[in-house]
Amino acid sequence: MIFASSNQHKKIERAGHAIRQGELVIFPTETVYGIGAAAHNPAAVAKLYAAKNRPQFNPLIVHCASKDAAFSLVKTTKLAQQLADAFWPGPMSIVLTSIKNSPICSLARAGLDSVALRVPANPICQELLQCAGMPVVAPSANPSGRLSPTDVAHLDSALMAKCAEVIDAGKCEAGIESTIIDARNKIPVILRPGPITHSQIEDYLGTKCVYASSVSSPTSPTSIAPMAPIAPGQLASHYAPIAPLRMNATRKQEGEIFIGFNTPHADFHLTKTGNLEEAAAHLFDMLHLADKQNPLAIAVAPIPNIGVGEAINERLERAAAPRN
Repeated sequence: MIFASSNQHKKIERAGHAIRQGELVIFPTETVYGIGAAAHNPAAVAKLYAAKNRPQFNPLIVHCASKDAAFSLVKTTKLAQQLADAFWPGPMSIVLTSIKNSPICSLARAGLDSVALRVPANPICQELLQCAGMPVVAPSANPSGRLSPTDVAHLDSALMAKCAEVIDAGKCEAGIESTIIDARNKIPVILRPGPITHSQIEDYLGTKCVYASSVSSPTSPTSIAPMAPIAPGQLASHYAPIAPLRMNATRKQEGEIFIGFNTPHADFHLTKTGNLEEAAAHLFDMLHLADKQNPLAIAVAPIPNIGVGEAINERLERAAAPRN
């Protein structure tokens, strides 16, 4: 990740001003690049939804400069305080109930009484939030449903043209979107796995997490099914390349690009050493690279479903899901 130079500081200041004026900007976080708008401004948020072609029932994450700024927007819980103390700033988003007359516009919350909040750790993102002087909604800077960008080279030119500023800070460190936790009650509910794993959360809290699933399972007591999306990344098809994607591939079929995980003879590699953190950081980069080859399909080797591997597999399952 590139830290801000003097010219970068000026660009960040311009981007902060643009957000205050109701414009869109693209900027880095420690997870992926986001496209941001003022969270209180319905016209700006509507512009963001339109730019991404994002369905307006899919809520946005609100990025704040500090824990105090974030918690001023919601009804806090003991669980949320514990999670924030342990993992903020960082790649965790926490869902809580909005206060009455919330400054976060209803469109950003998709009309819900809840909101997902995050305090990013990325220093350039932090500086932008300080310059903007307000909470910023920021989904990934990609057309809705497509691959998330972890480098400016991944950005869609048509989307960039709709933004007042684009801040380039090299590759994002984590490479996958934030872990999202519903902390409105006493038990942490994982709405989307991410760089912060369930094991890390359980070790800190001393309590088990449960997973929200798009499909309820009577055989899985630790899985619950949400009635509708209350956070990003819960749509069945998401994070998808243009080419169809095949998971758990052990060999390459004709016309495919094969992405390996410590796998000989792969076209591209998430990791050559079996390091899951490295694989997560390279996931979208390799999918973008494979997609540029215009293959008939993209095949991905099996990923161990442990640690951050759970988040990698979750992204791949949604990328491989049937598309509308």
